[in-house]
Amino acid sequence: MTPATRVAGVPVRAAIVDLDGTMVDTLGDFHATLNRVLPEFGLPEVSRAEVEVRIGKGSEYLVAQTLRIHLADADADVLYGPALDAYQRHYAEVNGHHSAVFPGVAAGLLRLREAGLILACITNKPTVYARELLRQKGLLDAFAAINGGDAFARKKPDPMPLVETCRQIGVAPADTLMIGDSQNDAAAARGAGCAVVLATYGYNHGEPIRATPAAAYFDRLDALHIQAG
Repeated sequence: MTPATRVAGVPVRAAIVDLDGTMVDTLGDFHATLNRVLPEFGLPEVSRAEVEVRIGKGSEYLVAQTLRIHLADADADVLYGPALDAYQRHYAEVNGHHSAVFPGVAAGLLRLREAGLILACITNKPTVYARELLRQKGLLDAFAAINGGDAFARKKPDPMPLVETCRQIGVAPADTLMIGDSQNDAAAARGAGCAVVLATYGYNHGEPIRATPAAAYFDRLDALHIQAG
C-alpha cells in the first residue's frame, strides 16, 4: 500500500470534496432560479442574503424554506410540490450561468491529485446538475466519482453518501478527508469516520464556520498544507 499523503497534518489516501460553497460559488444560480419560481406563484422575489442562509441541504430544503419567507407553514406545504417541480425546471436552464469557481480551487485540486490522492465529489444537488456544473467549470475530470443528492437514499449531513462513495473508490473512510464549507459536511464526515477541513468562505447557514470543529480551515483550497507520502 502506498504511503498516505498528509493534508493539513491528516494522513489520507483520498479526498471527498463538496461542490456548492466549496468549489463553486453557486449562490447566483440559486438566487436567479428562485426568483423565476416565486412569481409563478404570486410571491415576491427574495434577496441573495435570504437565499444564502438556506443553501446546503438540497433543493427540497431550499424551496421549502424559501416559501416560508412569505407563507405560513400550512400554505407553504400546499405549494411545495408544484414549487419544487418549477424549481427543478428552471434550475436546469440556469445551472452554471450565474456561478464561478472560487479562487484557488482548480490549482488546489491539481495539487491534491499530484500528491496521489483519489478525488470524489459529493453534493446534495442532483447528480446530473452537479456533473454539468463541473463540466462547465472545467473541473469534471478531476474526480473518480461524482455523487449528487439523488445517488443514495439519504443526503448529507447523513454519513451515507460519504460511506458509499468511499466504497466506490476503494478507500476506507478513516483514510479519506472531507473537504467542505459547512456544519453539514462536518456532521457527515464525523458520522462516516472521516477527518474534515472547512472553507472559510462558503455557505454555513449564516453561522461562523470556525465554531464547527475541523482538522483545519482554509481561505483557499490551494493553500492547504500537503505533504506527499
